[in-house]
Amino acid sequence: MDLHDGITSTALLTDQYELTMLAAALADGSAHRRCTFEAFARRLPNGRRYGVVGGIGRLVDAVRQYRFGEAELAVIASFSDRRTLDWLHEYRFTGDIDGYAEGELYFPGSPIVSVRGSFAECVVLETVILSILNHDSAIASAAARMVSAAGGRRMIEMGSRRTHELAAPASARAAYLAGFDATSNLEAVRRYGVPGAGTSAHAFTLLHSAADGAHEAAAFRGQVEALGIGTTLLVDTFDITKGVATAIEVAGPELGGVRIDSGDLGVLARQVRDQLDALGATKTRIVVSGDLDEYAIAALRAEPVDVYGVGTALVTGSGAPTAGMVYKLVEVDGVPVAKRSSHKQSRGGTKKAIRLARGTGTIVEEIVYPAAGPEPAVDGLESRELLVPLVRGGEQVAGLATLADSRDLVASGLISLPWEGLKLSAGEPAIATTFA
Repeated sequence: MDLHDGITSTALLTDQYELTMLAAALADGSAHRRCTFEAFARRLPNGRRYGVVGGIGRLVDAVRQYRFGEAELAVIASFSDRRTLDWLHEYRFTGDIDGYAEGELYFPGSPIVSVRGSFAECVVLETVILSILNHDSAIASAAARMVSAAGGRRMIEMGSRRTHELAAPASARAAYLAGFDATSNLEAVRRYGVPGAGTSAHAFTLLHSAADGAHEAAAFRGQVEALGIGTTLLVDTFDITKGVATAIEVAGPELGGVRIDSGDLGVLARQVRDQLDALGATKTRIVVSGDLDEYAIAALRAEPVDVYGVGTALVTGSGAPTAGMVYKLVEVDGVPVAKRSSHKQSRGGTKKAIRLARGTGTIVEEIVYPAAGPEPAVDGLESRELLVPLVRGGEQVAGLATLADSRDLVASGLISLPWEGLKLSAGEPAIATTFA
């Protein structure tokens, strides 16, 4: 049975150098030293003021599915010694993982995931953990900015054709996590329960062409007969004014919606709204799509747009296709260790984090502190622990947040930001991270 993105094991979703380190550690006896690895972002993408943690649910599943069967061992047999192959054949992660809840906001230095166990069992998870966190967090962060810009209007993810086929469902999930309402990707509907939505393409209208010309009315009639008057008709294949008139003539004033996919969307939305109202279709919604990002959505906020359909900008992180997270060894047998390389420093020691807020709920600071030490004292502010148990003794913790819970967490997190944190213009992170 397929368990993860069409494959039965996540073990080969890794870089070969993980297995190089594993082989060397098994050979010199260091493989079993107790370690902590942490995933964090040194900085946010340029100009971003916050990030959204995405992919935690997929990450936990990926760790559970990290198994080397005969097929996986055959791939690595040419460069692995017998000892390494035997160890991998028996591999099961038996350690602990804590992390920020999916949907939590994060900032530079936030210890988003903490993985604890033997060096060997933790190091081999690096690539799959980072690939999930970096992708899903990038999409969720971009989506959250778009949702904020939309001001409560309906949002549909429709970027499957602009990303890898296996990334498309994960992108749809991350967008839904951040507040989008639906996706066009049916695998995301099946796998994650994201609500589905879809309209029609220009090809269907053009299909109803003949030697005597185009028959837009016939196309509309066919769609309405098949799907009912609640459907959304694409009205800009030819002349948009004629397209709107034809749509209402065919479907009547109770037509569910019309979609505009090209041109000056703001000007066209106003024209179409006036035309629809004049035709008595006052409840027919206007859906706009076509190269939208958070800036275009914000520019359309004053226009009579009911629904936004977003594709390319969303699934590419709207200019930041990776969250830039890293996975670093921070503790060995209880001793903090840290990387000192220029511009790539890490902070040693297993960590916890709290977030401070005023009585109004507005967050003001994140404090990262040694896990073995006491929680820092705070004066006059409310504090909340950020890391939650995800895996204990190799087993998934019961009662992890659902996707619906995570959607609520994103929404509440955005409300908690200082007002400047929601600005789309470039600036510093919305709150400071302090290392105690």
